[in-house]
Amino acid sequence: MPTTFDLIAVLLVLTAVFGWFNHVIIRLLHTIGLLVMALGASLILIGIEVALPDVALYENLAVMLQRIDFRETVLNGMLAFLLFAGALHVDLAILRKRAWTVGLIATLGVVISTAVVGVGLWWLSSVLGVPIPLPWALVFGALISPTDPVAVLSTVKTIDVPKALEVDMAGESLFNDGVGVVVFTVLLALASGAGGEGGILHVAELFFIEALGGAALGWGTGYLAYRAMRRIDDYPMETLISLALATGTYALAARLHMSGPIAVVVAGILIGNRGPVDAMSDLTQKYVFGFWTLVDEILNSVLFLLIGLEVLVLRFDPSFAGLAAASIPLVLLGRFLAVGIPVLVLQARQEFVRGTIPVLTWGGLRGGISIALALSLSEVAEKPALLAATYAVVVFTIVVQGLSLRAMVERVT
Repeated sequence: MPTTFDLIAVLLVLTAVFGWFNHVIIRLLHTIGLLVMALGASLILIGIEVALPDVALYENLAVMLQRIDFRETVLNGMLAFLLFAGALHVDLAILRKRAWTVGLIATLGVVISTAVVGVGLWWLSSVLGVPIPLPWALVFGALISPTDPVAVLSTVKTIDVPKALEVDMAGESLFNDGVGVVVFTVLLALASGAGGEGGILHVAELFFIEALGGAALGWGTGYLAYRAMRRIDDYPMETLISLALATGTYALAARLHMSGPIAVVVAGILIGNRGPVDAMSDLTQKYVFGFWTLVDEILNSVLFLLIGLEVLVLRFDPSFAGLAAASIPLVLLGRFLAVGIPVLVLQARQEFVRGTIPVLTWGGLRGGISIALALSLSEVAEKPALLAATYAVVVFTIVVQGLSLRAMVERVT
């Protein structure tokens, strides 16, 4: 039986080998290249299993991967570090100017997309002969609507986009997770028959406690860490404080039933903007920001590798292929409306660069968070179809949209 150390070793070795191959030979964007290679390797292993059932290579690797709880690894492991690392580099001054845009797309946009995708999937599933009840279709709309900050940030930093548009993309992806998880939680309770009392008031209570409570918690812990950093000039200690801030804030938010993602984002933005002003020396900035850049790169690489390798574990039913394929344009439509409506509403009070709607639509990448939420569903009859649709959308957005985003930006801006 492989140990935890064995699992970590295998993942890091595969990440390093695939990453080197991609850097030297394939030369795609690093994270996308890892996903493509991992996905290709998974399909090859499945093919070997079909052709040579006596070969144990596939079985051994699949058993090892089954020991990894993808949901737990992403939502209660990597996410705190990845969100904090991304938030450190957000320019607060520009974010304040774009607050209406970021806020409206991250809230109203998620709700619009959830409704459009949910109703659309409900109709499509009936047409395609794999009917999914409306409550479960809306659950899919909720889990696939928030853009994934990991996927978005790892792609945005490799292309040249106007600063205001970059902040819109990064800010929205960092903040819409809290809203998306709240909507997902409420709709999941309704679909499974475990909730529903309280209606709008219940939703509002969840939003205020999780989203706004998480923001307040992140500001409080971030401010305490900032004041602690001001008292010293010691880069190992200040790096340790930033690490404690990310992990401690996320864990405390979970205990208080608040949004951990929003809490660490707010804490990261505060430290990233106030710290360099009067709490960190140049040497400390170099080490703290360098440390988090390295953490971001390593965890990003492992996460995208895991997304590609999940095919070995999930083994989708071919009967869901039509629904999975149809989900891709449906999610794009939902994203277009989720972006377009808020932008049209705000045009009178907010300036937008040319091509904002098409870039935000095509740049709405999904990733590990959507897969983790789909995997968290109980073993209901609808889960296999929803999981197949989720995986198809995630792979399409990362590979196709991610690789063509640069061309889209150059064409429309």
